[in-house]
Amino acid sequence: MFRIASRLTSSLQQGAKHYLKTNQAVATAVRQSHGKVETDEELDNRYIAYFERPNIDGWEIRKAMNDLTGEDLVPEPKIIIAALKACRRLNDFSLAVRYLESVQWKCGNQKDKIWPYIHQEIKPTLDELGILTPEEMGYDKPELALKSVYDM
Repeated sequence: MFRIASRLTSSLQQGAKHYLKTNQAVATAVRQSHGKVETDEELDNRYIAYFERPNIDGWEIRKAMNDLTGEDLVPEPKIIIAALKACRRLNDFSLAVRYLESVQWKCGNQKDKIWPYIHQEIKPTLDELGILTPEEMGYDKPELALKSVYDM
């Protein structure tokens, strides 16, 4: 990407305005050459298979969760369930709760629409594994918050 920017800059300085028109396809191809494009189903299956590995460790779970959080998507409930089960196999309750928080954060402005659906889908798994949501533990409200002086 850096090489394209430097070529574009040097050619624009020389006054070759036609460069962008003739080489636009080259710049696009370089940006899209990071690997094959996955369908949604392939992405889901890849992460589910990754989380279901019997020898997965804590670092690998955190890496996959971090990669999912970096994607421009809210994970499907089946991916979340696989991640929660992986956390349970490692007895890492805190990681499971933090992952639920990150999923809620990924919902963004649509949390009131997306999170109820996700919660409904993963609730049987949460009950089976004994995992509480952040709201059920009271993490959605600050513990030692003082009333604002402007509300008095």
